[in-house]
Amino acid sequence: MKKVLILFGGNSFEHNVSCLSATSILENIDRTKFEVTSVVISKNNEWYLYQDSINHLITWETANIKKIDNIIDFVKSFDIVFPVLHGANGEDGRLQGMLDLFNIKYVGCKTLTSALCMDKVFSKYIFNYLDIPQIPFVEVTEDITLKDIIKTLDFPMIVKPANGGSSIGISKVNNKRELKKAIIEAFNYDKKVLVEKFITARELECAVIYDKGIIISSIGEIKAANEFYDYNAKYENEESYTIVPADLNTNIEEEIKNYAERAFVGVNASSLARMDFLYDEINNKVYLNEINTLPGFTTISMYPSLFINDGYTYTDIITTLIDNA
Repeated sequence: MKKVLILFGGNSFEHNVSCLSATSILENIDRTKFEVTSVVISKNNEWYLYQDSINHLITWETANIKKIDNIIDFVKSFDIVFPVLHGANGEDGRLQGMLDLFNIKYVGCKTLTSALCMDKVFSKYIFNYLDIPQIPFVEVTEDITLKDIIKTLDFPMIVKPANGGSSIGISKVNNKRELKKAIIEAFNYDKKVLVEKFITARELECAVIYDKGIIISSIGEIKAANEFYDYNAKYENEESYTIVPADLNTNIEEEIKNYAERAFVGVNASSLARMDFLYDEINNKVYLNEINTLPGFTTISMYPSLFINDGYTYTDIITTLIDNA
């Protein structure tokens, strides 16, 4: 029986989202196949042994749980690590690099792939090289002025931290004043900012899993309650919903799947990824928005929902990821 360590929490802005994902995994992992231990990482980056008897993961701080002091020796005692960590220090290559350094097997993409896909600017440069269509964008650094951005892109625009997830720190802007404010806000979450042309488009996603080969799911669609899929629309506004499978013509579906496979191979991804696309119906144009190497993993998150639609159970997905780590 494989000894599996589930890691969750973390000191990123997505700590609570990670806890929700871990809840679903711990409730559904096949304990007849795996000996499961779970560790919660605090917002102060301290590691604690978590007990499954604690019912509410997000309030775990109030529980009497054991702190882990020698992290490396502890982690090396397991056969497989399953990181359920979203955002900085969890899916950006830092954790993966530590595990690689000590030859510890884990679920998810490797160090370089995780780092590149977490950085929305670097990943766009790679997508362009792979000849996968991208929405026009500008990388914002100290040398870039508002005038430079406006010269390149037309309003409205989307402003987002280059590294981050769950749509935290993202704003839509319609004028120069809003642009300046949004860039300042985005810099609160990262040292680099991405500005993109805002387009009216359908938000589509597909999931990828590696199981003796690359398997690409059916396509799902997000119907955001807000003008775009921001944090509120994702986690707070109950009027947002998803459609699985999306109503698409065969040509567009195949185009999305072809781009997804090209991107997965092109960034040397492994294990799993969720691919986020935008489809401009007016111009019949598909754009790859980003790759998420550790997507949300609740039972109603898009990644598992897509494969459940294709015949997997939630438990099957977890087992497949662990067996192929």
